[in-house]
Amino acid sequence: MKSPLTNVILAGSVCIAIMIGYGALYNYVAAESVTVANTEKQIIAKTGTESRIASTRASLTEIANDETNIQSYFIPETGVVSFIDALQTQAKVLNATTSILSVSMSGIGMQAELKTALTIKGTFDSVMRTIGAIEYMPYDLSISALSLEQDAKNMWHANLNLVVGSISVGIATSTP
Repeated sequence: MKSPLTNVILAGSVCIAIMIGYGALYNYVAAESVTVANTEKQIIAKTGTESRIASTRASLTEIANDETNIQSYFIPETGVVSFIDALQTQAKVLNATTSILSVSMSGIGMQAELKTALTIKGTFDSVMRTIGAIEYMPYDLSISALSLEQDAKNMWHANLNLVVGSISVGIATSTP
């Protein structure tokens, strides 16, 4: 039989070993908890970054659409003929005739302007409606000079100088 002192020492040793094991496991779990917390912070940061990137891409897509819409108000160098045709068609629809006197480009880059001088002939009503229709065309357009005269046969003609915003063909209009 064993003495009670041996049993107490053996039980104490087992308790001390269990406490040391518990402490070691507790420290291991605490260290892993810190690692998990750091990993969670990294995941949250990357998720936030990813959502900001997605938001930025969506904003850039909207801006690109807006840029395309705004550029439609400017005449590219290659679209001058179609603009002149649109002026003449607008006058025909309103029973007037349009004669283009001169067309010139001024400025460079995004500050380019198309300067056009034209004459509109017809009745007073058709001339004024044509001027109004031209003024409200969907372009960056302003009338820099206007004069109205009446002929002997109750025919009117208007001399008109237009300044229209233009875009040079060589300029990049959007970002990749």
